[in-house]
Formats: sequence, C-alpha cells, structure tokens
Amino acid sequence: MAETSLPVDAPVLAVLGGGQLGRMLAIAGIPLGVRFRFLDPSPDAPAAALGPLVVGALGDASALDETARGADVVTYEWEGVPGDAAARLAARVPVHPSVRALTVSQDRLHEKQLFTSLGIGVPRFEPVDDRDSLARAVAEIGVPVVVKTRTGGYDGKGQAVVRTERDADPAWDAIGGVPLLVEQLVPFTRELSVVGVRGAGGTTRCWPLTENRHERGILRRSVAPAADVSPELQARAETFMSRLLDELDYRGVLALELFEVDGALLANEMAPRVHNSGHWTIEGARTSQFENHVRAVLGWPLGPTDARGVSTMVNCIGALPDPAAVLAVEGAHLHRYGKSLRTGRKVGHVTVVADDRDELARRVAALERVLPADNG
Repeated sequence: MAETSLPVDAPVLAVLGGGQLGRMLAIAGIPLGVRFRFLDPSPDAPAAALGPLVVGALGDASALDETARGADVVTYEWEGVPGDAAARLAARVPVHPSVRALTVSQDRLHEKQLFTSLGIGVPRFEPVDDRDSLARAVAEIGVPVVVKTRTGGYDGKGQAVVRTERDADPAWDAIGGVPLLVEQLVPFTRELSVVGVRGAGGTTRCWPLTENRHERGILRRSVAPAADVSPELQARAETFMSRLLDELDYRGVLALELFEVDGALLANEMAPRVHNSGHWTIEGARTSQFENHVRAVLGWPLGPTDARGVSTMVNCIGALPDPAAVLAVEGAHLHRYGKSLRTGRKVGHVTVVADDRDELARRVAALERVLPADNG
C-alpha cells in the first residue's frame, strides 16, 4: 500500500514491529486517515499489506531512521524493541508509550519492584543469579515456584516450574546462566487481565476485566466481560491500571495480567502495547484497543470502552479454520494474520459476540465443531 493512498497531510504513525498487532493497529487507524510505516526484520511481516515496510533489525540505526523519517509519532507493537533504540528516536520524535514503560517491562524484577512500589500486590519473588541463590530462594519462598528469566521469553518460553527442592538444579540447567526471578506459584482461582488506555491529557479508560485460559504457556481463549466480577473487583483492577499509567506518564494501551486469588488480585506481568487478551474489543467493545491506541498516541480524544454484549476470543494456534465454516456461525468474526503456518504460532483468531452468556455458549459450541485442532 503506497503512502499516497491517503492525503499527504495525513499523520504518519511509525510502528516498530510489523506483526499481527501492527497489522491490526493499521486496520483500525487507516479509516481515521492515519498513514502507517513499519519496521520489522522479516520481509513477510503481516503488517506489510497495510503500509510501507522497512526491513531491518529493530535495533538497526539506519533502519530506525528510515522508519521514523517524517513520522508524527513512533509506537511499538512488541516489548522486545531495544530500549536504547526507542530512546534514540525519542530524542527527536515523540515515542509512545514511554521509553521507561518499555524498559521496565523488559526486566521482570524491575516490573515486580514497580508493582510493589505502587501498592499492587504480587506473588512472593526473589532475584537469583546462580545455582546456590536459586536453591536458597526456593527454600525461602517454598515450593511450588516458577523460575523465569528476567528478560526475554514469552508464551511460556524461558520458564521452569519447581515443585520440589530437588527440581531446582534441573531448572538451572534448563534456563540458568542468566539473571533469573523465582516467583511463588500461587493457587489462583482464574487468570484475568485488565486493558487500559491513557490519552494525552491524562484521561484514563479501562475495558472490562477479561478472563483468560492458557495452555502450555500460550493464551488459548479469552472471555469478556469476565463472569462474576463484582464492581469492587473491577474497580480494584482499574485502580492498579491508573497507578501504573500515571506513574509511567503513559500514552497508549497497557495490559496488566492478573491472578485472582481468594477474591484478591495479584499482578503477574504488564505489556506496554495492545494485547492478545484485548483482541475481543474489535467487535465486542464500543472502541477497540487498537483504535484507542492510535487515538492516544496521536493525542486525539479516546473512545468509550464499554462492552457490546459478551464475547469469547479463540486463538488459532498453528492452524486456520475454513473461513466459510466459521462465518456460518452467528456472531463469529474471523481474523487471519497472513502468517505462514507453524507449530505453536498464533496465526489468527476468532471472536464470537452475543447478547447474553447462554447464547454465547451456544455460538462458541458451534464454532468449536469447525475449528481444527491446535498444533501448539
């Protein structure tokens, strides 16, 4: 898509990363008259269909300069963007969300310390740097624990569960040699997430709490609004979100993953970008996370975030369903990312929307009959 397909005075949003999140940002932003340019290491990046693609490493200076040239704002769709690359661009063009939000999210220790400083509850944790400190942390916190690399890792990668003290050595052998975080494996009732957005003037809005189900470390499906959420629980999640957004002087969408434990909320991780657990908002909310992210980073007014009925989002992992079969299901919306099929890879999603939970259950059951088996 040529940049001239929109007026020459249209704002240009440069996106670091050209995956499905960048693609969906552009799908939301182009109807608003926004032009997009993307930077991605792959010439086959999904977002290339929506705007010019600069092929290069996310830390490559010349590629960064080319991507940001003439841009009104730079944003990112992956928290793996090197912090120094974002800081380099921020010296001459607005970068949102903030560089600090990006770098804090890249280190799980700094992230947990930020949560704690803001009064956001977290599971017990200890940083470790060698085999002996790992053994001490496991003994101090008490099994079971999960051992995570402090940096890198996603969709369950870079993690090991220690269920007995004897498992500490194998965990070190599997992922050790780098700074680690040992975290209490809490007996949570369910996994939730809250997705929020903060605009240029500090206006903050949140979408309803979403319930998420993971398998083998990969998000499989989300239901929104989550069932049986009291006003107090929603308010608590929104308080956590507001504290983070204000502390980080944030512009854009932020996702906070949570555990519900005996009616309380503990923070797991944050993602300073649009998020998989917010995909349901495209059809299931009055304004999607993608449109509100574009609005926020450009300094435009935010849209309302209330839900339209109830929704279930199902990730397509490694395989895609037949489009005709999915679209025959009432209320079903298919999103294919334009990615090659590969075991364990998110290649699309389906969102099913209904007016009530009983009807939603019937529609999701119909969808399940036509979905291929995930190969994740």
